[in-house]
Amino acid sequence: MNSPTLIKTYLAGAAVRARRFAVFGASDTTMIEAAAATDFLVGVFEKVDAAQGDRLDVVHSGQTEIVLGGNVTRGAPLTSDANGAAVVAAPAAGANARVGGFAMASGVAGDIIPILVQPCLMQGA
Repeated sequence: MNSPTLIKTYLAGAAVRARRFAVFGASDTTMIEAAAATDFLVGVFEKVDAAQGDRLDVVHSGQTEIVLGGNVTRGAPLTSDANGAAVVAAPAAGANARVGGFAMASGVAGDIIPILVQPCLMQGA
């Protein structure tokens, strides 16, 4: 099956773990792990951990895999927990959450599932 993606290479602005949500670091060329549902999620780190200063790939669109930080049902919009892992985006009424993509399978905390990377903003109803 063909799964075209947009993948770009950056420098790790800190130690990062594979299959976590990515956000910009201190410059345009560095990425770090996301730490909150309000972080500007720009993609998902590929399948290799990286030390600060290492080159690493970030998937900006298409399908890849992500680590779950909680229970997720396929199709759910996903955001970041405090560790860059994917959790269901469920902002309170009037509050915003950054969505990094959508679950392509169901799973529980610690599972690795496929994700359709599609960064967007979600507001609670």
